[in-house]
Amino acid sequence: MPTLSRTAPNGASLAPDDVRTLVSQACPAKDYKGRRVLCIVPDATRTCPLGLVWQTLHEQIGGACAAFDVMIALGTHQPMSEEAICERLEITLDERRAKFGAVKFINHEWDNPAALRQIGQLTCDDTRELTGGLLELEVPVRVNARLYDYDQIIIIGPVFPHEVVGFSGGNKYLFPGVSGPDVLNFFHWLGAVVTNPMIIGNKWTPVRKVVDRVGGMVSVPKLCFCMVVEKAQLAGLFAGTPEGAWDEASELSKKLHITYKDRPFHTVLSCAPKMYDEIWVAGKCMYKLEPVVADGGELIIYAPHVHEISITHGEHIKKVGYHCTDYFVKQWNKFKHFPWGTLAHSTHVRGIGTYENGVENCRVRVTLATAIPREECEAVNLGYRDPASIRIEDYIDREDEGILHVPKAGEMLYHLKQRPAWAREM
Repeated sequence: MPTLSRTAPNGASLAPDDVRTLVSQACPAKDYKGRRVLCIVPDATRTCPLGLVWQTLHEQIGGACAAFDVMIALGTHQPMSEEAICERLEITLDERRAKFGAVKFINHEWDNPAALRQIGQLTCDDTRELTGGLLELEVPVRVNARLYDYDQIIIIGPVFPHEVVGFSGGNKYLFPGVSGPDVLNFFHWLGAVVTNPMIIGNKWTPVRKVVDRVGGMVSVPKLCFCMVVEKAQLAGLFAGTPEGAWDEASELSKKLHITYKDRPFHTVLSCAPKMYDEIWVAGKCMYKLEPVVADGGELIIYAPHVHEISITHGEHIKKVGYHCTDYFVKQWNKFKHFPWGTLAHSTHVRGIGTYENGVENCRVRVTLATAIPREECEAVNLGYRDPASIRIEDYIDREDEGILHVPKAGEMLYHLKQRPAWAREM
């Protein structure tokens, strides 16, 4: 189907009637009579008015469907409670029991082999072609088996600049959203090899090629609603195939979600919102700002509410620490047995650097100002600041002095107007 879209004028947001019109055009109720529909939606780590789109869709086709259920595209994030899913969908518990009582809530289980189904495989030839020769290996392609209990998949999620794939959205809600760990580890490490600054904010990356290739292996019919959000409001909504809707939405995201600065900053205070509750996700506060930190500068992830590096992946991270890609590549036999997605996260948080003659030199310093103790921060090769010692007002309106304050970091990408020397060399 051709991509349908609604975009708001600059600085405005789409009204519920705009959403209703687009949903009715994309999903005529008569086409869904007796069909089983699975909505795949993001967890709480993505800012978007999900409730507006999902509830409008339920109003449009929920009564016609034989099933209208929700699966949370967790990737490797923590499962959500019933109450948390209701909050994500912007419904009350009373509404859940009454109006939406027939809707099943399903948390994806990435680490449960019994919950997964193999639908194909990337061959060595495939991975060599898709990565431009960077990686060559066989990768089994597994997804949540429950996708195949349905006649139609409807993906609903936002598009933002992304550190691994370039721009989030589209087929990324399938891989890694509801996939097994094999493809996830493969393409996350591919993103690490290319490096975050070379990936983020670019559309046609090697990782996007992988995501779209394996997304095409999912044989259940797919429809995608891609949201583009500005200041938590809906600036654009695109409906079509996962590839087509994402393509158009990412063009709008380019315009709205990238801030260009004239010069780099020696100090960046990157404030994590409450939706990032561990460094596994709060690391986005580094990913989106690394390009504007000066050589030798410091980026502070300010998140007094964060107490954990990662509940799911913390033990692996504590064993490998946070390091640049070069550190792992040049000691590959030592680290290749760790989950590659964990190694990729490590490199994205630590940033680019070199490893020569047993000495690691990272371009910038990364400091945690969180509830994680000093000894734990230093043990994983990150700096420590007591968050109580930081007065946020001391960082505001000081860009002329080389100090940048970002009050809600993690979704807006910052770039320099002129590409820095270190980026030209990569």
